[in-house]
Parts: sequence; C-alpha cells; structure tokens
Amino acid sequence: MRDENIGQLFDDVRTGSRRALARALSLVESTTPADRDFAFQLLEMCSNVRKTSRRVGLTGSPGVGKSTLVEALGLALVADGSHVAVLAVDPSSKRTGGSILGDKVRMPRLSLHPHAFIRPSPSRLALGGATTTTRDAIAVCEAAGYDTILVETVGVGQSEIEVASMVDLFLLLVLPTAGDDVQGIKRGIMEVAHAILVTKSDIDARATSIAVSTYSSALRLMMPSQEDWETPVLRVCATQNDGLVGVLEIIEQYFADRRRTHIDEGRKIQRTDWFTQALQIELFSALLHNTHGSEFMKLLKQQVIDGGLPPSVAVHQLVSHFKISITERL
Repeated sequence: MRDENIGQLFDDVRTGSRRALARALSLVESTTPADRDFAFQLLEMCSNVRKTSRRVGLTGSPGVGKSTLVEALGLALVADGSHVAVLAVDPSSKRTGGSILGDKVRMPRLSLHPHAFIRPSPSRLALGGATTTTRDAIAVCEAAGYDTILVETVGVGQSEIEVASMVDLFLLLVLPTAGDDVQGIKRGIMEVAHAILVTKSDIDARATSIAVSTYSSALRLMMPSQEDWETPVLRVCATQNDGLVGVLEIIEQYFADRRRTHIDEGRKIQRTDWFTQALQIELFSALLHNTHGSEFMKLLKQQVIDGGLPPSVAVHQLVSHFKISITERL
C-alpha cells in the first residue's frame, strides 16, 4: 500500500464504503511493520474527524447471551435511526493462535442491515477481554460515521475490565442461576459496571428475582462507578425482547446532554491510559527487536532455562543493558 492509497482509503471510509472500512480495520489490526506505518497514517487522519458518538461495552461469562443481546440492541438502535458498529472479540487458541470469528453467524439479522457493521476480531490472547487494537478500531468506525459502537468482549470472567477503559457505558451481563449469593458481593468487575443485566430471565423467574435483589443489595456496599450515576440492575430476555426497552432507556439516560461533561472527562482519562498502554507495547516491541539476537540476551535466557537465574532478575539485567546501550548512542 502506498501513501496516496491511504488517502483514498480514508476518503472511501468517510463516504460509507463497507469494503473500505473492512480494509481499514484489517490494516489497523495488522502486526506487519510496513502495515503499522500505514495504519498510523490512517489513524491520524481519523483523529481529525470531529464526531459525537456513544461507546458501549458488554461483558459477561461465556453463554450469558452477549451476542443475542447485542443483536437485539443493534436492531432496536438502527430502527431508531442510529448507525451501529459492533466490534466483537473472539478468543484465540493458545496453541494455533486461530479464532472462529463467528459473530456474524450469531447475529444474522443485524449483519444484513445497511446501517449496521459487524467486525469480529481475534483476541490474540490479549488479557482484559478486548484486543490491543480495539481502541483504534473504535476511532476508525467513528470516522466512518457510526454513532453507536458496541464492543462485545471475549467473555472470560470477573477480571475482564480492560474494555471498561475503552467505552463510555459498561454493561455487565450475568445469569440468574450462575452461583450462590456470594457472587453478588464480589467486587472487581462490578465496581466498574454502569449497569448489571440479569440475562435469560425466562429460565427461572424466581432465581432471576433473587439475582436482581442480591446484586442490587451488593451495589449499595460499593462506591458508585461514576459520579452522578446510580448503577441499575435489570432483568432481560433478549430472545423475547423482554427488558430491552429498559436497556435502551439506560443508554438514553447515560448519554443525556446533561451528562456530556462526565463522558468527555472520562474520555480524557481513557486517552491518557491509552497513551501509557501504547507506550508500553511499543517499548516492549523495541526491546525485543533490539535484544532478541544479542549474545547477552541468549546468555540470560540460558541461565533462566538452567535454573541459575530467576526470570525477574534476568529481565532487570536485560532492561538495564538496553538502557545503557541507548545512553551510549545518545
């Protein structure tokens, strides 16, 4: 890809070409050094686009019904005039690195809607339920004119909170029969959720009522996830559109004009976190690239393998050696 093609790709994305958007997202997700340089050019262009959007993240354990709810929400939102982009993260195999990427299959009606775009992406074993390029993908989708971005996470459990630092509204999905009352007072992910949705409420009405009550009581013992916002607990059955109106009302209330200041401030904090994370990734990549073939690294690695040197000590020595090399070059 040449420099002039990046400009054309950006123009095509801005005019609503779905094919161009898919190509742009593939470019952003690429790990090839040459592609990364072009991706940075594209992202800089996207950053100059002024837009008002709603970023909503949905997380929960596997089988909780995330894809079903995302499709139901997406269909309701596009029916109301929104343009919806779904960024769905699929787990990657630790052995092969491959992913099924079956979210379009799980959302057949939404994937065919002209005002919706679904992009499944492999997690590449990234922790936190999202990918390392999810934030960039959000920026590209917004530049393409999508005003509502739904981020569906991998679904790995209670530690899956990284996506909370990428979106404005963070929805936690739980099953009514997923555990005893102790589940309702576990912190971590509950502390950053802006709403808790008890899904598949048609399974057991009594268990659903107990779950709603338990989670509501537990939230009273925690600090609010955000100023001027009280975390609601709702029952939902996406297959029957039961409770969907309540979820849509949460979205409308959260993104009300009077709360715009809170959202803008939250995004400033997110961009700061994003900068720090991107810096760590780039420095880590530079460190490996500059030391991978060095005799010193080979020596340290062998000492670790032989059990003569703790990995933490070896890494400290390697980083110190790297810093000395940079100082000498300066």
